[in-house]
Amino acid sequence: MGRKNKVKRAICLISGGMDSALLGFIAKKIGYQIYALTFDYGQRHKKEIRCAKKISRALGVKEHRILKIDLRQFGGSALTSKIKVPTNRSLKKIKYSKEIPITYVPARNTIFLSLALAYAEIIKADAIFIGANCLDYSGYPDCRSQYFKEFQRLANLATKRTISGKKIEIKYPILYFDKKKIVKEGIKLGVPFEYTWSCYEGNKRACGKCDSCVLRLNGFERAGYKDPIEYESQ
Repeated sequence: MGRKNKVKRAICLISGGMDSALLGFIAKKIGYQIYALTFDYGQRHKKEIRCAKKISRALGVKEHRILKIDLRQFGGSALTSKIKVPTNRSLKKIKYSKEIPITYVPARNTIFLSLALAYAEIIKADAIFIGANCLDYSGYPDCRSQYFKEFQRLANLATKRTISGKKIEIKYPILYFDKKKIVKEGIKLGVPFEYTWSCYEGNKRACGKCDSCVLRLNGFERAGYKDPIEYESQ
């Protein structure tokens, strides 16, 4: 009998948003067995956690873990404190402003990836997938290619698994996708965008005015598709 092919395992950070939903379907397409990881970190838009559950079910993941960490203890962000979420900013200002917006959560990706690295060691995962992108985004410093390259160097040094020669790859396949491409690729792969949530507010309907809503709506419009979720205003 021939040797059975080794199952490739991946931790996929599934937030409930459209980027991480596409990420999961990309990992599935290229043959990874998916272990979904979602963070309840005290964000005001907790609706995205419910969406992450739906996306994980649609992906048929091996396991879905939701980790609770309270970043509201630190605050410093409109997403983890009572600071007002910015609204009604123009698309140009969102994409090209040199100021990092108040929706930036300090060190969020570093915290998430560090916990994902621990999870990866436990299940002997080959990769960690994160759905960051640096085109249609709000200028967050932990969404840049330099950041992920440096975190890969840290991962290579920091774990028993990597010391033994079994590398845990940090994968960020949609880093250079804008929202238009995310929509188009998602449609091709059958991503259930109706299950996703992007709004920084946690209301029944998306606000249509925060930076995340503006970027999402523009992406669907440029891709030629109607956004399947409901908005308070557009």
